[in-house]
Amino acid sequence: MSLDVAAKKTLLRKIPHGLFICGVAEADHINGFTASWVTQGSFEPPLVVMAVRADSTSHGMIERSGRFSLNVLRADQKDLAAVFFKPQTAVGGRFDATPFKLGELGLPILEEAVGGVECVVVGQVKHGDHSVFVGEVRTAVLHQDVAALDLASTGWSYGG
Repeated sequence: MSLDVAAKKTLLRKIPHGLFICGVAEADHINGFTASWVTQGSFEPPLVVMAVRADSTSHGMIERSGRFSLNVLRADQKDLAAVFFKPQTAVGGRFDATPFKLGELGLPILEEAVGGVECVVVGQVKHGDHSVFVGEVRTAVLHQDVAALDLASTGWSYGG
């Protein structure tokens, strides 16, 4: 049996995805990226599941620190999501694009987003070109209860 690559790509891109800014911190360095492979994994304890490119700077920071934040973007924040999608050579520069505060766990929470959660890593699966991190939600900040940005509304695609 052979895999129809075109069909696989089309079908996997039909899976709905939100867009989030994942924040990481290690020592005095913060970094972040746009995450789209995110889902809730459990009610009790509250868990989120996120896939992260294995060769990224943030991946290593999550592994070493054992924590990350997820910021839910407003439906009108496509331009901000684009800033965090773009490759960069230096750690931390993306956060110049938006105001943020460090949460209780020392992770970036965007002030103009819907809100954000800070998570402690409780599981990880390394396989393929992404690792899957399971994070237990330890803090949550809601700034405004408005519609969230999703990948389909941007016209972008990631995956497949």
